[in-house]
Amino acid sequence: MNTWTIQFNEPVPYQRGLELQHQLLAARQAEEIPDTVLILQHPPTVTLGNRGRDNYLLLSREEYAARGIELFHVERGGDVTYHAPGQWVLYPIIYLGGRGADSHGYLWNLEEVALRTLADFGIAGFRREGKNGAWTEQGKVAAIGFRLKRWVSFHGMSFNVCLDLSGFQTIVPCGLVGQPVASMQTVLGDACPVQDAVRDRLLTNFAEVCARDLEIFQSLENSPLAAILK
Repeated sequence: MNTWTIQFNEPVPYQRGLELQHQLLAARQAEEIPDTVLILQHPPTVTLGNRGRDNYLLLSREEYAARGIELFHVERGGDVTYHAPGQWVLYPIIYLGGRGADSHGYLWNLEEVALRTLADFGIAGFRREGKNGAWTEQGKVAAIGFRLKRWVSFHGMSFNVCLDLSGFQTIVPCGLVGQPVASMQTVLGDACPVQDAVRDRLLTNFAEVCARDLEIFQSLENSPLAAILK
C-alpha cells in the first residue's frame, strides 16, 4: 500500500503537530492506516529531547515567551533544537519491523535523505562521526531525533532552508557547544531555492531511500486521514 503523505501549507503549532503524531502512531500500530508522513513547518519553537538538559537553554522561560518562542520537552531522541518557518520538518510514522527493524539504519536513511537533498541543489553535505544529522562546511543543516514504539517511528528530521537562524542563538543546538548551525541560504545566499522546491526533493529522496511509494495529499482535509483525525 502507498505511504500517505500530507503537506501543510501554513505553519502548524507544535502542540498540534505532536497531537497528530500521537494519533497517527496509535492508528498505525493498530494497522488502521498505512505508513504516513507529515511534512510541515512550525512557528518559533524550542524542543528538548530525552537527552536534552535545561542548561542547554540560554534564556529563561519568561524570556522565551517574551520572544514568542514556545518551549516543549518531548519524548524523541536527541538534545535541544529550534524550529521556525523556513525549516521543513519531516515526521514519518512508519513501521520499521522485519528487515527494516534497525534504528541505526533508519538514522542513516534520514541522514541520506538530507544529504541527497543538499546535493540536488549543489551543496556538499557530509556526516560527522559520532554526531547525527547532515553537515556542511558552514554548519549543521539537518537535525534528527526520533523514537520507536512497537517498531513504529515518530518525530523525525528538521531541515533548514531559509529560516531566521537567530533562534539557535538562544540554545546550545543538539548539546554541541561551539558548533555552528547553517541553512541552505547560508551556503547559497540569493541562489537559495524556494521552500516548496526543497520540500519536493525531500519527499522524492525519502521515497527512494526508504523504499516507499508516496501518495501525496495537498492538505489534511483532502486526505483519507480527515475521517480519522480530529
